[in-house]
Amino acid sequence: MIKVIIDPQTFLSQVYGGISKYFTELCTKLEQSKEVSLSFPNLYTDNIHYKESLFYEDSYQKKYAFLIKYSFVFRPFLPRKLKRKTQQYTTRLLQEQEFDLFVPTYYDPYFLPFLSGKPFVLTVHDMIHELYPSYFEDDVETVANKKLLIKEATRIIAVSENTKRDILRIYPNTCEDKIVVIHLAHQFKEESKQVSHLPEHYILFVGNRGLYKNFCFFLKAVASLFAQYEEMNLVCAGGGAFDEEEQELINSLNLTSRILQQNFKDAELKSYYENARCFVFPSIYEGFGIPILEAMEAGCPIILTNNSCFPEIAGNAGIYFELDNALDLQEKVKQVWTTKELRFRHKMMGIEQANKYSWSNTASKTLEVYRKALKRYNG
Repeated sequence: MIKVIIDPQTFLSQVYGGISKYFTELCTKLEQSKEVSLSFPNLYTDNIHYKESLFYEDSYQKKYAFLIKYSFVFRPFLPRKLKRKTQQYTTRLLQEQEFDLFVPTYYDPYFLPFLSGKPFVLTVHDMIHELYPSYFEDDVETVANKKLLIKEATRIIAVSENTKRDILRIYPNTCEDKIVVIHLAHQFKEESKQVSHLPEHYILFVGNRGLYKNFCFFLKAVASLFAQYEEMNLVCAGGGAFDEEEQELINSLNLTSRILQQNFKDAELKSYYENARCFVFPSIYEGFGIPILEAMEAGCPIILTNNSCFPEIAGNAGIYFELDNALDLQEKVKQVWTTKELRFRHKMMGIEQANKYSWSNTASKTLEVYRKALKRYNG
C-alpha cells in the first residue's frame, strides 16, 4: 500500500479551476485502487470541486460544518485561521514521516525541508508564467518556486507533450527521463441539469476571461457578426461578472442586450455546451485546456487557436484559427454559425476524440509514476 499525502495548497487558493478539478478527479480514481492510501490534510477549503467529492464527507470541515457556518456571523476569522492551520497540519504530518510519497498541488516549496529525503511527484500544468511574464508582473514567486521544484522532483508529470517541450526548452538541464506526459480528462456529472434561462441561439465562452484568455480580442473580432445575424447571442459561463474594461467594450459595441454572463453549478455545465451553436476558446496558451474536452464530450463544435497544445488535444475535431488573426477568427465563427453540416461533422468528430480521454486512464498512468518514484527512492 502506497501512503500518499496530497498537499492542500491549490484547494486553499482556488474556489474552482482546472488544477483543483484535476487533483479532485484524479484522487477520486486513485482512491478506488487497493494500492494507494490518500491523506487529504484539508481543515478548511472553499473549493467547490473538493466539497462535491467523497473526500469532503470525511473531512474536519464536514464534521464541523455547523460550527464553521456559525462562525461566519460571530467569529468570521475561523475559516481564515483554519486555512493557516491546514499548512501547519500538513507540515506536522510530513515531520511524522508516516507516508511514502508526497504530491504537491502547486508550486509553493514549503514542504521541501520536511521530506527527509522521501520522494515527491510534481505535476506541471503549463509554463505560462515563464513564456508570458508580462501577464504576471505582480507574481514574483511562481517562476522561481517552479524552477526549484522541477529540479528537485523525483518524477514530473506534464499534462501534454507541448508542456513537456516547454519545460525542456526553458530548463534544458532538466532530466528528460523523469518527465512523463499524462493527459488530463473530463467527465460531466451524471446528474446533469438543463438550464432553462438561455438564449435560443448563442456562441459560448466558458471560464475566466482575463489576460491570456483573450476575451476582448475575441469580442472585437466577432462584433460585426452580431449585426449580420440578429439571432446571434453570446453567453459567458462562469468567470464572474464583467469587469469595468469588459463592460465598457460591450457598451461601445452596442451589444449589452446580446451578451449574457451567468455563473453555474457543475451539474449545469453540460447544458451550456449542448445548447450552444459553437464554443470559442481563443486562449493564447494553455497547458492542456479541459474546456476543450468538455465541449467535445457534449457534442459542441469548438473553435480555437492553432497554437500551444490545442491541436494535440482536439485533433481533427477542432476548427482552428491563426493566433492573433481577428479576420480568420471571424471567418471561422461565421462558417460554423451558418453551416449546419459543418457543425454536425465537428460534433461527431469531437465526441469521438473526447472518448480517447478518461480519468481512469489518467489515474492508472499516474499510479505507475508513483511506483517508479518509490522504486528510485528505495534504490
